[in-house]
Amino acid sequence: MRVRELKVAGAFEFTPDPAPDRRGLFVAPLQDDAFVGAVGHRFPVAQVNTVVSKLDVLRGLHFTRTPGQRKYVHCVAGRALDVIVDLRVGSPTYLMSDVVEMDAESFRAVYFPIGTAHAFLALADNTVMSYLVSTSYRAELELAIDPFDPALNLPWPSDRKVIRSDRDTVAPLLADMRRDGLLPDYADCLRISRETGYAGEGKAI
Repeated sequence: MRVRELKVAGAFEFTPDPAPDRRGLFVAPLQDDAFVGAVGHRFPVAQVNTVVSKLDVLRGLHFTRTPGQRKYVHCVAGRALDVIVDLRVGSPTYLMSDVVEMDAESFRAVYFPIGTAHAFLALADNTVMSYLVSTSYRAELELAIDPFDPALNLPWPSDRKVIRSDRDTVAPLLADMRRDGLLPDYADCLRISRETGYAGEGKAI
């Protein structure tokens, strides 16, 4: 397993080594030793989500309000441009972002710490993304920001007519979310990590 620290503090890319043979291949996108070595704690799985998207579907930019949610995301089929944004006010990498191209050949995965936002663009039809998440879904905590907000300057391809949900199409701008006090606080994210028994998360931040 190869590990790469991303531009967003506390976020990592993990690239496993697939084992192909005449039957197909075996791959382990999440490996405990590598994850703990990078992040400082095990990933606390509460739910596993599978998302199937048509070509040019853009999902996000989504994040979870306090107490937040950790995510571990990889591509099972197809190909996607996966984006992480640091929304933690006070973070040393506040508003920084990074992009990872995911596919069913490399099986790269990205770890999203509490307080970061996620979006992806499907670059192939029937792209399948798998999410391991640390908390159960609570609709009232799930928020979205316009992924085309100029303040974020995310690197979406300009030659695609993206398909978005009604909710994502009318998502507010970053400035509106900050004005309304809806962005996560960096110190709160670290406090929650400690209180939930994952103090090691601060190690990489």
